[in-house]
Amino acid sequence: MNKGALYALSAYTMWGFFPVYFKWISVVPPLQILAHRFIWSFIFLIILIVVLKRFGQFKASINRRILVSYFLAGVMLAVNWGTYVYAVNSGHVIESSLGYFINPMVSVLLGVIFLKEKLRLWQWIPVGLAAAGVIYLTAIFGSIPWISLALAFSFGLYGLIKKLSSLDSLSGLTLETGLIFIPAMLFLVAQEAGGVGSFGHTGWGIGVLLALTGVVTAIPLLLFSDGAKRINLTTIGILQYITPTLQFLLGALLFKEPFDEKRLVGFVLIWIALIIFTTEMVIWSRSKTMETAHLEIIEPD
Repeated sequence: MNKGALYALSAYTMWGFFPVYFKWISVVPPLQILAHRFIWSFIFLIILIVVLKRFGQFKASINRRILVSYFLAGVMLAVNWGTYVYAVNSGHVIESSLGYFINPMVSVLLGVIFLKEKLRLWQWIPVGLAAAGVIYLTAIFGSIPWISLALAFSFGLYGLIKKLSSLDSLSGLTLETGLIFIPAMLFLVAQEAGGVGSFGHTGWGIGVLLALTGVVTAIPLLLFSDGAKRINLTTIGILQYITPTLQFLLGALLFKEPFDEKRLVGFVLIWIALIIFTTEMVIWSRSKTMETAHLEIIEPD
């Protein structure tokens, strides 16, 4: 396994075990966990930028358009992180895994809507199957799986905004968390003033884990960023299913969340969609690679 694949594998594995970490700090209300995650992430990232002697470059890259786009990215990140923490600590890890299973197809759909990208026939089929799975689960349980959809669409929109933005991953994440830093800090101050703050009141162990959310958040993102530069999109597309698979297994086997035959049918529809989606992506990528290689061979010097 090359270094890029190892980095990406490590990132997806870490993300897969996030439910365990957030269960450890579940005594803290989800919104406070979210605020701490932004605050400590920004502190860790800005220190990292200073240590790497990139602060001048980071500061020079910021303008009004960048601020607006990365504030929107920060809002999407807040929706995603907040929904995820709530899902884990309210016993919906399996439902959160569903969100990340359907996220790749949501991202493709957003590309069609906002970037006017065209889907190939064998991409429409899995998108339709995934939609059928969500509709089925809604019909069976009488409510929309809003946790799954909120996670899928917030992360999809986050990716779309980042695709249209120019900063590298370290600078981008630093700016996103920095723009939410002050609102997050004001929220925690208000919670403390109201006598419901958790930091420093739930034991030193919880306090340390809250402070470490910054490192826990940043490390897999930086590993993924470095890995993504070294491997092709097809490999990333396959490896990304490690995260929701691990989350699903944790929810079903470790946390003993309910998962009956009715839920299984909906998940099977989505898993079939993923198999078709990934297979089509691999075949298309290989055909494009072969086509490029053929053109290089016949192209005169």
